[in-house]
Parts: sequence; structure tokens; C-alpha cells
Amino acid sequence: MRILVVEDHALLAKTIAQGLRDAGMAVDIAGDGASAIESATLTRYDVVVLDRDLPVVHGDAVCAALVSGPSDARILMLTAAARVDDRVAGLYLPKPFAFEELLARVRTLGRRAPAPSPLVVRGDLVLDTARARASRDGHPIELTAKEFGLLEALCAADGAVLSAEELFERVWDERTDPFSNVVAVTMGRLRRKLGDPPLIHTVPGRGYRL
Repeated sequence: MRILVVEDHALLAKTIAQGLRDAGMAVDIAGDGASAIESATLTRYDVVVLDRDLPVVHGDAVCAALVSGPSDARILMLTAAARVDDRVAGLYLPKPFAFEELLARVRTLGRRAPAPSPLVVRGDLVLDTARARASRDGHPIELTAKEFGLLEALCAADGAVLSAEELFERVWDERTDPFSNVVAVTMGRLRRKLGDPPLIHTVPGRGYRL
């Protein structure tokens, strides 16, 4: 799952981002509303954690731009507003908040965008996306967060070919060197863990497919 955290308080933004990364998510940060719109235009995010009181472009305007634009990300807005009628159910989280509550909201919104079910079955392969667990032929497979992310993306493609660039964008965030061979290395480990017969196939010059 790839997340954009939009928060002008740098320490809070870094704290939220690190907590989400520790939970296995890829996280980018934007410090103002204009940067948020630009990032969401260039990158496909599953969830945008959006502070309402932002400089340059207000959070309400950012939210409207994302909803009306090409982004299909779910939006969780953080607000210091105390009035209950300022909140829309499932979209707003009042400040201050417990990180565990934010994480639960992000996971819930991520499952709604766009996977209809947390359980994905492809032959003898079963993915539980809600718990980040995988099994093959009934046997559990221990995967890292990035390995699971690659497998989840390939399953969601439903047989379509995904390029290394597309997989990188879905699973890693802006802190990772885009010119590294991290996709190929992680893919190699994933293939070994999945065992035989091979499930992931390389399409020369194009990418990978399940």
C-alpha cells in the first residue's frame, strides 16, 4: 500500500510516516497543499493522509482537487476542529489522535481502494491482504513487507504484465533510489519462497506477470 502524508509540521509528518512504514507501507511526504496535489498527480496512492490546515493551498481545496481529479486515493483528513458537525464519517480524524487509530483508519481505507475482498485466491496461492499473510497449497509463506507488496500487486493485475517501474511505484516510496535493482532482487527472493512450479513469469522487455 502506498500512502501520501500531507502535513506542514515536519516532525509530526516524519513520525506518522515512520509509523506507517513500520507497518509495512510505502510512504511519501508533502509539506504543503500545492506539493500534495503535484505528488498525487504524478503518483498513484492508495490513501492520502491530509492535514486540513495547510499552507499554500488549504486542505479542503486539496481534498476537492484530488476527488475531482484523476486520483482514486481515499482521503483521511486530520483536523483540529472540535465541532462534531465538521466531520464526515470515515473521512476525518480529529487532532490529537492516537497513532493506532490513524493506522486502523488507513488500513480500512486502503482495503476500500480498490480491492473488494481481503482474500485473494490464484490457484493454490492465497493472499490475506488484511493480515499481510500468504500461503500456497495450504502452507504458510513467510514474506517481508516488500515481497508481499510485489505479490499483492501482481495478484491485483490478474494476469496482466506489470513493468519493474510500475512495481517500484506501487511498493517502494521516494526514499528508494529508482535506478537501483531493488525490484529484481526482491522478485528473486519472492520467487524462491513461492517454490515450484513457478508462479511469476518474466515477460522479456516488458516486466512480470502472475
